Amino acid sequence: MKKTITVALFSIIALVLTACGGGGTKNVAIGPAGSGTQAATKVILEGAGLEEGEHYEAYEEGFGNAKDGLQDGNIDLSFGLLGLPAGSVNDLQATAGDAKLVSLSDETISYVEENLGYMEYTIPAGTYDFQEEDVKTVTAYAVLVGNTDTIDNELAYELARISVEHADENTHAQSAHATIENALNGSQGLPIHPGAKKYYEEQGLTVESEEAEVSATADSRKEELVLGTGSAGGTYYPLGGEMATLWSNYIDGVNVTATETGASVENLATIGEGSMDLGMTVHVPAQDAYNGEGEFEGAPVENFAFIGHIYPEVMQIITREETGITNLEDLKE
Repeated sequence: MKKTITVALFSIIALVLTACGGGGTKNVAIGPAGSGTQAATKVILEGAGLEEGEHYEAYEEGFGNAKDGLQDGNIDLSFGLLGLPAGSVNDLQATAGDAKLVSLSDETISYVEENLGYMEYTIPAGTYDFQEEDVKTVTAYAVLVGNTDTIDNELAYELARISVEHADENTHAQSAHATIENALNGSQGLPIHPGAKKYYEEQGLTVESEEAEVSATADSRKEELVLGTGSAGGTYYPLGGEMATLWSNYIDGVNVTATETGASVENLATIGEGSMDLGMTVHVPAQDAYNGEGEFEGAPVENFAFIGHIYPEVMQIITREETGITNLEDLKE
């Protein structure tokens, strides 16, 4: 029902714009409210010199709903922090036949690196069947964090161990990144859960992050745990669902349920409120949550800790050939 309403809304807006002669401003899906996608998108658009209302109209949609808008021609451009390759992008190509990735300029990338902490990343040509050239963008790390009031040391150890040692049982493409070599990617600037730290040090890794203070104990461990993921059309939700199943299968007395959310910022905030046990997040908003900056200005989240790296999260800017958009600067025309 939600998808139907969203697509209908896009259609109505498109008709109104056409009737009013205001079709020049592009409709841009910037990610759900409270998501790492939206936070990063706003910095990227700012770095490109684009202003909402003047150069584009913003829609707070994850790529799942935005994909439908792109297909119907009611959304011109969508931002998504997704794994590579993203099944949802392939789905758009399968239905629309003219999907296209947009590169960022060197100037915009430099702005993002300086103001957001993301890093330059090249999506190699051929990553998608329709992609004939390299695409320059930015990336961050998707990481798993845990509530230190409900995730005890033994449990964190098992969560980290199973994520690495049973990654080959996870059928999602991004599970290939869950290796011991990658395990600490994205941990910089974050407190690490002592249980996870113990496992990684046993595997020969050097852990430099400070240890988090943990109030949870094995004696008070909950049987039902909640994992916050992201929107159904993104990478977090299906990948997190399989991660939750593996943990439930291999940890006695624990059942983990993956739930759809607005992703990074919402997951961190919900952990801070005590209503969530585990969360998937981009490492940059996690740093903000820990330091009380950005979306968490003056309200740091003090009860979470890094448990492990999940996969590199690449900002993919998706449009269709029919829009004529070749770069973000085209939105100024």
